[in-house]
Parts: sequence; structure tokens; C-alpha cells
Amino acid sequence: MKIAVIGTGMVGRAFVTRLTGLGHDVVLGTRDPQATLARTEPDHLGTPPLSTWFADNPDARLVTMAEAGAHGEVVINATAGAHAIAALELVGAENLAGKVLLDLSLPLDLSAGWPPRLSVANDDSLGEQIQRAFPDARVVKTLNTVQYETMLDPARLPGRHNLFVSGDDADAKKAVTQLLGEFGWPADVVIDLGDITTARATEMYSRLLFTLQVHFGDFDTNIALVRPAK
Repeated sequence: MKIAVIGTGMVGRAFVTRLTGLGHDVVLGTRDPQATLARTEPDHLGTPPLSTWFADNPDARLVTMAEAGAHGEVVINATAGAHAIAALELVGAENLAGKVLLDLSLPLDLSAGWPPRLSVANDDSLGEQIQRAFPDARVVKTLNTVQYETMLDPARLPGRHNLFVSGDDADAKKAVTQLLGEFGWPADVVIDLGDITTARATEMYSRLLFTLQVHFGDFDTNIALVRPAK
């Protein structure tokens, strides 16, 4: 499958590595490839410059946002939530039309320090904002209740634990669930919460996720739902 990953941080890089290893035709999108590769300092989160990562991933392909959007049958938004819509505007509404847009970003507000607050909650979500901004895209919100290493390798945590999908397009959610299965998530642990408005619930869960990170000192946490036997 042709997949475009938008976002060159540690999350986007991890997705490119994993998806390429699974045999997909993957590109990584950025605003200005030459400028991105020219950076020599870590970013504000301490992530090494992309040129360092490319030294270990020589087959990876870095292209403009628009080129990535044109390439991908599925587009994965792995940008920081505050910049998600602006980044996707560079991808291009015409390149997103009709395509599955897997959105794992969170609307984090770091202005008050750690753990982060949310810039949107309760009556809206970033997932909904993206769907409104790109009405012809088939937005599926998922993977934002776990840290990126667990996203791509659920066996990092013991036992069965759950993921959630939210979106207005049933076929798009099925396609995303199949992709999650390639990462190691069995279909029966993926819970379809309903339309894109249900993304509010999973985005707001991130407040607990980050609070648990402060408590335990790491992100190796996920939800395992317990329900009565039927």
C-alpha cells in the first residue's frame, strides 16, 4: 500500500520505519525537505535532527507535503496537534479527498508546563476540526491513547489491551483496523466508538495518560477494558 506519513518528529519517523518494514511504499512529508535535512540541532523535544535518522534509514524518502499527499492511498497525520491543520493544508485538500486520513495527533497545550493541557475539549476535538477543514477526507481518529512505541508494537505491554477508532466513514474505520492489525493489534481489541465526535473522549483521555507518565516515569500504559461476561 502507498502510505504518506506527515510529520518528521520521532512519531513520524517510527511509523515510516515500521510501515516500510511491513512492506508498504512509504514517504515522509515535510514543508521543505532541503531545509529539514539541513538542520543539525535537536528539536525542542530533544529529538535528533532528521539527517541523523536518515543515516540509519538510507532508503527512507523525504518529500514535500503535497508530494506526500499525492503519493499516499492512506495519509497518517503524525504532526503536533497545534500544527496539524496547517500541515494538512500544505498536503492539499485535493490530495486528501476520498482518502483515509488516520489522525493520531493530540491538541496539546504546553504553555503551562507538564503535564500538558488541551487546547480543545468537551464540545469539540482536533479530530472534528480536521474533518471540518477537509470534508472530503475520510478521517479516522485512533492511536492517541498510547505512546508511539506501543502504537506500533502492542506486545510491549502484557496481556490484551484496547484501542479505539472514531470516524464518520465505516469503510475507512475498517481499513484502519486492518492496518492496526499489521502492527499487532487484534481486530477484537479495537473498539469502534462511533462517529468523529467520539474523538473528544479519546483526546481527553490524554490528560490521564500524561498524568500517569508523571506518576510512573514512563508511557508504558494503556487501557484494558473490563466488561461483564455475556
